[in-house]
Amino acid sequence: MIRLVDVDEGNWLDVRGLSVGSGQEGFLDSAVGILARGYVYRACRARVIGIADDDTIVGVALVRDLDEEPACYDLQQFMIDARHQGRGIGTQALRLIVDELAAERRYDHVEVCVKRDDAAALHVYEKAGFVDTGYVDDDAPDCLNLALAFV
Repeated sequence: MIRLVDVDEGNWLDVRGLSVGSGQEGFLDSAVGILARGYVYRACRARVIGIADDDTIVGVALVRDLDEEPACYDLQQFMIDARHQGRGIGTQALRLIVDELAAERRYDHVEVCVKRDDAAALHVYEKAGFVDTGYVDDDAPDCLNLALAFV
């Protein structure tokens, strides 16, 4: 069963061991980089979220509050380990994350920036209901900005 878990001193080494497949490295930060970003963005209520399949850590995500306009949840990183891809875990975990954020409801939507060339990630986000906002960040012109409004 897929579930979200807190990353803590008991499982952070499992998170650190996660990696994506060859050809995906340019789309995401490393697991260590995701953990570091969680620390750096702690003033923005950053949360590093472990993704578990039963008791095995299979992925990690980073969500932070973005208080500048448009204020929203910012899903900065979302990774499923290469050994666990292709089984629907990413889709299930993304839905759990969105449901958790919707229940918290600090903001009315969540946004994610995805490389235009990352077809697999775009597919997962679109299946979950994310849509292209049309916004192009001058600092990331090779990315699409996707958003999901909470109903």
